[in-house]
Amino acid sequence: MEHRRSAARPAWTLQPRRRRGTSALTAGLAAALALTACGGGGGGDDDEVTLRFVWWGSDARHQNTQEIIDAFEEEHPDITISGDFGDWDGYWDQLATQTAAADSPDIIQMDELYLREYADRGSLLDLDQVDTSQMDDTVVDNGRTEGGLYGITIGINAFTILANPDLFDEAGVEMPDDATWTWDDYRDIAVELSEDLDGAWGAGGFDETGGFQTWVRQQGGHLSNDEGELGFTVEDAESYFEYIAELLDSGATPSASALAEDQGVGPDQSLTTAGEVAMRAWWSNQSVALSESTGTELELLRFPSHTGDAEDAAPWYKSSMFLSGSAATDHPEEVQLFIDFFVNSEEAALIDMAERGIPPNNEIRQTVTEELEGPQLAMAEYIDQIEGELGPSEPVPAMGGSAFQQILYRYQDEVLFERMSPADAAEAMVGEMEGELR
Repeated sequence: MEHRRSAARPAWTLQPRRRRGTSALTAGLAAALALTACGGGGGGDDDEVTLRFVWWGSDARHQNTQEIIDAFEEEHPDITISGDFGDWDGYWDQLATQTAAADSPDIIQMDELYLREYADRGSLLDLDQVDTSQMDDTVVDNGRTEGGLYGITIGINAFTILANPDLFDEAGVEMPDDATWTWDDYRDIAVELSEDLDGAWGAGGFDETGGFQTWVRQQGGHLSNDEGELGFTVEDAESYFEYIAELLDSGATPSASALAEDQGVGPDQSLTTAGEVAMRAWWSNQSVALSESTGTELELLRFPSHTGDAEDAAPWYKSSMFLSGSAATDHPEEVQLFIDFFVNSEEAALIDMAERGIPPNNEIRQTVTEELEGPQLAMAEYIDQIEGELGPSEPVPAMGGSAFQQILYRYQDEVLFERMSPADAAEAMVGEMEGELR
């Protein structure tokens, strides 16, 4: 997941490159398609297939994606991929409008916030022909609901604390041992940093829903469960609000207004980029751009736990994003052929590198890692380091869960601005989130 300022629910309710041989499953799909083309079905122009593919992202992502499309079309000259891309804010409204008008793209870059929203309405294709044999089960399950496999992970992320070593050095504070630190340690270190830094604070906010998810996972819960219900209690939420209020009151973080402003801007405008916080929670794939914009290589730290045991921090591999197919496509085999190429082709992986996160294919991940350096290599190493400590995967967000982020932000602000107590905010937030479930 990447930094987002809005998460409106769908509107329908209204670099060297080496070529790798195709996977056995990709080759099988291609052979089946060739036989279909030769065995009747009209011939001529009927054998030419055009697939519409939509995605969001930066200019670098658009360029990488077009190069992957070009490589795929070179191997499959009878298939044309028509690309359309934009930014996050307008992407979901456009996709919802197209889906409501029965004009959905064939291939969709999908986010976990919306996966179930589309899948449970029958709008997504079951991707049972895509080879996932080289992916960890938890990575595959990120895109699976009880109805089928509706999203294929195209990048692995993990939530992390990004630490600025320059600010630690300036304050004369040692970098923490992230394999053993606790939430109390995090608070104490942040307070010490704030006291010893001039014009900067020890810690920023937790942002996204990742910080809250990490907190409730350490209590044995989830944001939502497999049954599509809330996976945490009022008491879990109350303890989280109490902790972030304690960070603010102790001087570990900047003011409530600064925290609220920071969660509403992109990474390039954040307090991290400005060098005004020594620690802040981010997704691991954001560490590369943030290191570049900050001017120093930020360190990726595990989240603290209540016990000081790294396994009790309950990290998980999150899909930075998925590829999904439209259930209404006229070309389901070709859709799956392209998705298979995207995630299982070494050529595609060496084009995209770590831009969308670490490749989900374990075999290809090693190849890509060998080509990485600097912040990209640090991100890959962090993903590998926490592998033995992973907790269970997060269930696909519940129907209505796309509204949770903004609801959480709002009640965090109520607590930090002292307009509501942690207990009242927790009870109200849980009630509002339950009201969004469908």
